[in-house]
Amino acid sequence: MMAKVLIGCETSGIVRDAFLARGHDAWSCDLLPADRPSNRHIQGDIREVMKADWDLMAVMHPPCTRLCNSGVRWLSRPPAGRSHADMWTELEEGAALFSAVWNVAHIPCIAVENPVMHHHAKKRILNYQAPAQTVQPWQFGTDPEGPDNERKRTCFWLRDLPPLIPTGTLDGATARDSVHKASPGANRWKLRSKFFPGLAAAMARQWGDYASHQYAARAA
Repeated sequence: MMAKVLIGCETSGIVRDAFLARGHDAWSCDLLPADRPSNRHIQGDIREVMKADWDLMAVMHPPCTRLCNSGVRWLSRPPAGRSHADMWTELEEGAALFSAVWNVAHIPCIAVENPVMHHHAKKRILNYQAPAQTVQPWQFGTDPEGPDNERKRTCFWLRDLPPLIPTGTLDGATARDSVHKASPGANRWKLRSKFFPGLAAAMARQWGDYASHQYAARAA
């Protein structure tokens, strides 16, 4: 049996399409439209969309700008044109969204992805716990020139899903740092949140198969 999978906070379709390629009933969801037209993208608030029946929900990029450790400095020294109130309001909003998707009771299998968090974020997330694992994209790549050969520490918070097993052949020695060195600008957040195909394929194979087996066991 194939799983019904919701990929939240995704516009690229990279993770959704990886699950579709494995035969799963996969959908992406975001407040923004899909980067490429797709009848498998739901434009809306994930907190509403997740109320439907799903076997697995992978929330890949809940807004992390105010949650991640790399941006904690802005809470005390806001960037030009922004106020302390702006920064702390965005932190509260980001923590509330993470809390909402992490604490869903009716979806059996859940994965939430984010960078390393600072302590202010951790204190504001309901039922916070340490991430189940941390991976690097290059661990899932095979081509030194390919899109997966990047350094970007990625944390996964998992509920009833096993940690991913690396599938790549790279050792990280030639991994690029282009994600962190993305040029400033209006689209920097989008470049930094873009997902990696090798990592997506591993998720679809390992987590998709696991969720399918869980679904079959519940239906038996």
